[in-house]
Amino acid sequence: MSKTIFITGASSGLGKATAKLFHDKGWKVIATMRNPENETEFAQLAHVTVLPLDVTNTEQISEITGKVVHDFEVDVVFNNAGYGLSGPLEAISEDQLLRQINTNLLGVIRVTQAFIPYFRTRQKGLFITTSSLGGLIGFPFSSLYHATKWGLEGWSESMAYELKSIQVGIKLIEPGAIQTDFMGRSYDKSFHPAYDELFNRFFANVDGVTFTPAEKIAEVVFEAATDGKDQLRYLAGDDAKAIYQQRLQLGDDAFHNFMAQTFLGQ
Repeated sequence: MSKTIFITGASSGLGKATAKLFHDKGWKVIATMRNPENETEFAQLAHVTVLPLDVTNTEQISEITGKVVHDFEVDVVFNNAGYGLSGPLEAISEDQLLRQINTNLLGVIRVTQAFIPYFRTRQKGLFITTSSLGGLIGFPFSSLYHATKWGLEGWSESMAYELKSIQVGIKLIEPGAIQTDFMGRSYDKSFHPAYDELFNRFFANVDGVTFTPAEKIAEVVFEAATDGKDQLRYLAGDDAKAIYQQRLQLGDDAFHNFMAQTFLGQ
């Protein structure tokens, strides 16, 4: 009997690549996105259901979750919706602050909360969340993004205890740089003249980073969904593994100095 995965943020990038991979592996896929009317590719795939979901809309989360658990037997919830925000904190607007936290952190928490009663009743199920290498280390000019991803790390580590008591799992995918339109379509920047020189230097150095195809990261999501391991974190991409290993070897302070020199020349 085929299994079913529910995916948020499935319109592009990792979400779309994951939906395609699980479909190819014989799973039923519920692909959710803010604007499903713009999605044409999934209509050609059998056993892929496209539904509207804005993870900042609490009423819609409740409505769609209720519909899904009534119509499907869901095995995995993949909390993937999110976007990047860069810029000096001094330049970040209130709207940007709230949108970043609502999408990247509260959206994951609310979708998870909505599905827990269903999984608890069944005494099985798995939550997988797209965190980031940025949930384990900090880059310059990304403070709010890191606030959300580090928040997901601590939240997931704590949630693992209570979910285990009801036979439900939770796992984190920790990708580095993904070769998608994340830096364009799913990215927001703020600027302030006092920081322009340093901010531009940072992005010039980011251009030298090696990006991993989304399809490769999707394979890690599939591994996490099917390996049966009681494992919380899955580093994904050679860059993520190498940089995090460097942090562990150098220690916090030396690594912080290394990052300042590498990306800002400080």
